[in-house]
Amino acid sequence: MDPVQVIDGKAYPFGRKNVDTDVIIPAHFLKTITREGLGKGAFETVRKEPGNVFENPAYAGAPIIIAGDNFGCGSSREHAAWALLDMGVKAVIAPSYSDIFSGNAFKNGILAVVLPQAAIDRLMEVAETDPIHIDLEAQTVTTPFQDRFSFEIDPFRKHCLLGGLDEVGLTLARQDEIAGYEAKAKEQLPFLAKGIARAA
Repeated sequence: MDPVQVIDGKAYPFGRKNVDTDVIIPAHFLKTITREGLGKGAFETVRKEPGNVFENPAYAGAPIIIAGDNFGCGSSREHAAWALLDMGVKAVIAPSYSDIFSGNAFKNGILAVVLPQAAIDRLMEVAETDPIHIDLEAQTVTTPFQDRFSFEIDPFRKHCLLGGLDEVGLTLARQDEIAGYEAKAKEQLPFLAKGIARAA
C-alpha cells in the first residue's frame, strides 16, 4: 500500500448523496479475479448521464472525489475501493460514509475525509475551476482561495495511511518482536518446538 501524505490536484465535483457500492462498481464487474481494470467500470451508470463529471476530460485522472452524504452505502463489496483506486482516486471528501466502505477505503489506502456540508458546498464550487490540496499530517483541506478546512481522523488510521501500512505491513514492522517472542517460546516451551519440527 502506498503512503498517503499529501493529495493535490483536480477533484471530481460529484456531490451526489446516498451513492451505494453498486453505483461505484456494478455487480457484473465483480466476476474478475484481479483488481486491475475495475476503474473502467466505476460509476458506469453515472457515466451514461449527459454531462456527468466522470466523462468530462477536464477532470480526467483526478485523485479526489467530492461526494454527498452517506457515500459508499449498500453492499460491503471491497471492489468499490479497488475500482476507485484503479481510476486513480486517492481521497474522497464527503459529510459521511457507510462504515463498511470507510473501512474498505482505509484498508486499501484511500483517505476518506469527513467535512460538514457547508465545506462540501464550497469545495464543489472550487473544484469546478481549481485544484484542491489535502494534507493528512496537518489534517487539512485547502484551496488556492485561502479556504482551510480541518478534519478529524482516527490516530491509528492516520499512522497506517502515512506509513503505507496495511495488515501485512503492520505485522512486518514488528518482525524483530515476533522473532524475539518465537525464540523465547522455543526456549521456555521446547516441547512445542519439537512438535512443530515433526509436523514440518
